[in-house]
Amino acid sequence: MPTPWLLAAAVLLLLLSPAVAQETCSGVAPPPPRRGAWMSVASFGGRGDGQTLNTPAFARAVARIERRRGARDGTLLYVPPGVWLTGPFNLTSHMTLFLARGAVIRATQDTSSWPLVDPLPSYGRGRELPGGRYMSLIHGNGLQDVFITGENGTIDGQGSVWWDMWKKRTLPFTRPHLLELMYSTDVVISNVVFQDSPFWNIHPVYCSNVVIANVTVLAPHDSPNTDGIDIDSSNNVCIEDSYISTGDDLISVKSGWDEYGIAFGRPSSGITIRRITGSGPFAGFAVGSETSGGVENVLVEHLNFFSMGVGIHIKTNSGRGGFIRNITVSEVTLNGARYGLRIAGDVGGHPDTSYNPNVLPVVDSVMIKNVWGQNIRQAGLIRGIRNSVFSRLCLSNVKLYSSASIGPWKCRDVSGGALDVQPSPCTELASTSETGFCTT
Repeated sequence: MPTPWLLAAAVLLLLLSPAVAQETCSGVAPPPPRRGAWMSVASFGGRGDGQTLNTPAFARAVARIERRRGARDGTLLYVPPGVWLTGPFNLTSHMTLFLARGAVIRATQDTSSWPLVDPLPSYGRGRELPGGRYMSLIHGNGLQDVFITGENGTIDGQGSVWWDMWKKRTLPFTRPHLLELMYSTDVVISNVVFQDSPFWNIHPVYCSNVVIANVTVLAPHDSPNTDGIDIDSSNNVCIEDSYISTGDDLISVKSGWDEYGIAFGRPSSGITIRRITGSGPFAGFAVGSETSGGVENVLVEHLNFFSMGVGIHIKTNSGRGGFIRNITVSEVTLNGARYGLRIAGDVGGHPDTSYNPNVLPVVDSVMIKNVWGQNIRQAGLIRGIRNSVFSRLCLSNVKLYSSASIGPWKCRDVSGGALDVQPSPCTELASTSETGFCTT
């Protein structure tokens, strides 16, 4: 057993050793500013008693901040400890929404009080149903310099009433997100808990310079379509150091739906995702299936997933068009999954009958490396499209195991290379000569 002086020496050595630098995306968006003004939602008639509907209080507070838009350094809106029941409300530019420790912004379950907004132009209709869609609980359009942060307060969507409507097929329109920001830039979301969203949790769409860090996203595993974070037709986005456990994909990168996404033509690009832990019945990290505007230049690393449906899922379909290219996923640990990896060209429905099935996506230059998994039922399925073969797919140092016999790789309409893969890779990868791509 180590002597006390040896333990003390070890501790001293640790304290004196230089800290290991940890890569971050801090350069994507500015650090939280010191706002020039501070106000509390309680000053606008709000009450954090869990009973009072605070929608007017939030609206009055944001309107006051908007009137001060020319003021130096913007304004911080403080949400004190308590349960602040509210309907949907908008944010404005140059503001910080700050949730104190013990603060809960809780969505009303009176669905009739949720206003409708237009469908996204890159989708052409609501994601679930034709027509408009319900406004997100917290919403912003055309904003600049917005921070949503605090001391790990909670934004609670109380989504069960919406999930029940979905299960009973009584939804009149597409369910709302918990947070959606559109056409916005310089956005930071950090140190907040997102819980029980009616639909997708965090949805930046048509945005740039976005950082999402140190967030927790929670929903039951049987809650429908409660994606954790969906990056949609946005560029220069960083997601880091977060825990996500929901009922659908934990993180997904999207860019529009069929002919609407093709016409809108805004890709998702410059995406960095690091140090994510979580669990869910679908994918840990996903691209798609709505990728008609294109997805490119995505770096994903240091993922730790358990009890997953699929570890890594890249999905598109005939009629999507667009492209998925220059995707790198590395340093992944999986503990329990139906599939370690799926890359498929036959996933996802269509918004209407106007799409052209002959418009095919291009999937090129996808590298999956340094993946270790245990309790995996099937190694992976890689299924391209006959007239649009998925090209330059690399598997490098991918080791997937099971206590029982693991299902083999299944591949078709794909070319690329495989190095140091367990179980043995499919012949479509093992027999090709593109291993040089894997080593660059």
